[in-house]
Amino acid sequence: MGQGQQEKVATSLAGTVSEEISASLAPVDAALERTYPGDPGTRQPVHTVYVPGEVFAADTLRSWGDQALAALDEHAPDAASFAAVLGLSDELAEPVYTRVRAKLEREPIEDLRVDFEDGYHGTDEDADAARAARLIASAYADGTAAPYMGIRMKCMEAAVRDRGIRTLDVFLSGLLEHGGLPDGLTLTLPKVTYPEQVTAMVRLLEAFEKARGLEPGRIGFEIQIETSQAILAADGTATVARMIQAAEGRATGLHYGTFDYSACLGVSAAYQASDHPAADHAKAIMQVAAAGTGVRVSDGSTNVLPVGSTEKVHDAWRLHYGLTRRALARAYYQGWDMHPGHIPTRYAAVFAFYREGFEQAAARLARYAGHVGGDVMDEPATAKALSGYLLRGLDCGALHVAEVARATGLTRADLEGFAAPRRGDLTASAQ
Repeated sequence: MGQGQQEKVATSLAGTVSEEISASLAPVDAALERTYPGDPGTRQPVHTVYVPGEVFAADTLRSWGDQALAALDEHAPDAASFAAVLGLSDELAEPVYTRVRAKLEREPIEDLRVDFEDGYHGTDEDADAARAARLIASAYADGTAAPYMGIRMKCMEAAVRDRGIRTLDVFLSGLLEHGGLPDGLTLTLPKVTYPEQVTAMVRLLEAFEKARGLEPGRIGFEIQIETSQAILAADGTATVARMIQAAEGRATGLHYGTFDYSACLGVSAAYQASDHPAADHAKAIMQVAAAGTGVRVSDGSTNVLPVGSTEKVHDAWRLHYGLTRRALARAYYQGWDMHPGHIPTRYAAVFAFYREGFEQAAARLARYAGHVGGDVMDEPATAKALSGYLLRGLDCGALHVAEVARATGLTRADLEGFAAPRRGDLTASAQ
């Protein structure tokens, strides 16, 4: 065979076969793109902090950071003492402690939700919702806001539905009156039991957008999973999957409610925790239902507060650190923090998680990007996971862009490209 000539290969199927199959699968192709668009590629906060609406103030963010720093100063004033409490290695002790303190000074809260549901005990909800809107708008305007901020309204159950709708209206209207809806706006709809309640939230937001001349679909929301019926419906179907579809593209997250869900199943108060088997089951269903949809899953919280004697604080820190590390290993990259004293161990767990695996992940991704062999054969799906891991480490402050670039030879844009491959790129890896 002459140079440049291609060998002829035998085939048996007519060209029309492929065309007919493609035509028959066109609806499926469209459904895949619509239902499973993939991760949005935006930053996911490592936690959500809930603050009651009646106590939320202009200095709440800074106050939480200062209280967290004060807890460190009192109960773990240096890297060695903090590492001893949490069991950090000597190699990690100083990098983690230094980063935790810097984070508490620079950005103590990544996602703040002003609570008008279970945590709210105010007497004038209209005034508190309007004040929350004014303060959040001001924080975004002057650069002091958390990356994500918003409210948790009351649920769609009959007893509190009208009050929840009004509070949401007051809050969103207040934001518009004080400059517009910020990019980091996040809303939480609690105690969702039926997909129809999600549909009602969609209709509510549609009505608000229309009334104020906003782009359709501008406002999204999180769905809080706090009842057994939200996981498994009476007919045996996975309700949470139907809820995601009922949101019509507006759902941004699924948040697990540790204590309401546990109580719904009759778990005794002493055993209500995010590592209970019932919690693991619920979050596993949530995780599978949300996979590929662009909806992110958040773990719940612990109610063991780091207060009192140093011994009690250390015990609570170890518990919180362990639960956070456990969640991260299970790909729950976000959770709730209910007290300023939880913030140091939240960031310690997150930073240790990303720094422990940094060198190995960077080396594997560098080999993959350079088509260099190694002791592990990685595919596009693994490169996606590796780059996603590094990007999350960068976003929270565990890693620095310069050290990632040195270790991988890649820019952030390169990492983002690996983290969001086209669907066909992943499919081809199996061929």
